[in-house]
Amino acid sequence: MARILVRDDDLVVRLSWREKAAGHHRGNVRVPLSDVCRVTVEPDWWRALRGAPLHGVWIPGALCVGTRSHPGGQDFVAIHPGRPVVCVELRPTAPFRLLAVSRRDDARATADRLRRRAPDIDASTPCRQPLPVAEETQSTWKELAVNATQ
Repeated sequence: MARILVRDDDLVVRLSWREKAAGHHRGNVRVPLSDVCRVTVEPDWWRALRGAPLHGVWIPGALCVGTRSHPGGQDFVAIHPGRPVVCVELRPTAPFRLLAVSRRDDARATADRLRRRAPDIDASTPCRQPLPVAEETQSTWKELAVNATQ
């Protein structure tokens, strides 16, 4: 099972060899701690999944490992159903927007440890932020109306 570690100034998701094979990753996922903006715990594993599968293995109820794509970017998940998920939101400069990792042990303790180590955490809300959506303008609504009538 994947583990979340802090090594020097990086957050590392250390994957088991099975997760590396399933997620089509050659190594562990590594991002700078300065890119971490929020850490939350999601008790329901399926709520951590967003977007569409891009690379990896997706067996709902058994295993979800790999990269998912959505309008805001890409997420990396290593989720085992029935376990709480530590969700690490990242800044737009990071390679992923979210790292979601199931924890076998105390997920809240892991999240608290990450919050203490990351230099610039947004603690304004304990909840994850919604995905960004394309800007809605009057012209986009007109385009949608024209396309719907064709």
